[in-house]
Amino acid sequence: MLLDDTSTEFHQFFERHYAELARLAHLLTGEADAADDLASDALIALWQRWDRLRTADHPIAYARGVVANMARERIRSAVRERRRVLLFWTRSPEKTEGPDVAAVLDMRAALARLPFRKRACVVLRHAFDLSEKDTAAALGISVGTVKSQTSKAMAELERALGARAAGELTTGRRNR
Repeated sequence: MLLDDTSTEFHQFFERHYAELARLAHLLTGEADAADDLASDALIALWQRWDRLRTADHPIAYARGVVANMARERIRSAVRERRRVLLFWTRSPEKTEGPDVAAVLDMRAALARLPFRKRACVVLRHAFDLSEKDTAAALGISVGTVKSQTSKAMAELERALGARAAGELTTGRRNR
C-alpha cells in the first residue's frame, strides 16, 4: 500500500473515531480539557503502529484501550501530585460536617469516586453501549472481570446516587 493510501486510511479512521475517543477520555478522567489531548496522544500512538493495526479486526478496540491506559496514568499522576501538595502545603486537616449533596447527585462526581477499572467498565458498558466482550477487549481484562466490576460499580453508584439515578445510567437518561 502506498504511503498516501495509508495516510488516507488513517485519516478516515481519525475522522470516524476521534470524537468517541475524546468522549471516552472525558468520561474516564472527568477533565474536558484533557480529553482532547488524551484522544490526540492515543491517535498519535496508533499512527505509529498503523501499519500493523490497520489490518486488525477491531483497531477501535485497541484505540479505546490506549485511551483507557493513558487516562489511568493521568489520574494516577494527578493523585500523586495532590498527595505531594497536601503533604507539603496543608497546615491543618480540613474536616467536613457532612456529604456535599450537590456532588453526590452529580453523576460525574459519583463516577470519579469509583476506582478506575470499575469506572471504565461502567463507562464503556453503559455510556458507550459496548458489549461485555468489547469492554473486556478494550481494557485487556476477562469478560468475567467486566461483569463483576460493572456489577460492583453499579452497586456503588446506586448507594451514592440512589436507585433511581443508577437505573437511569443504565437506560441512558441523565439525572438533570
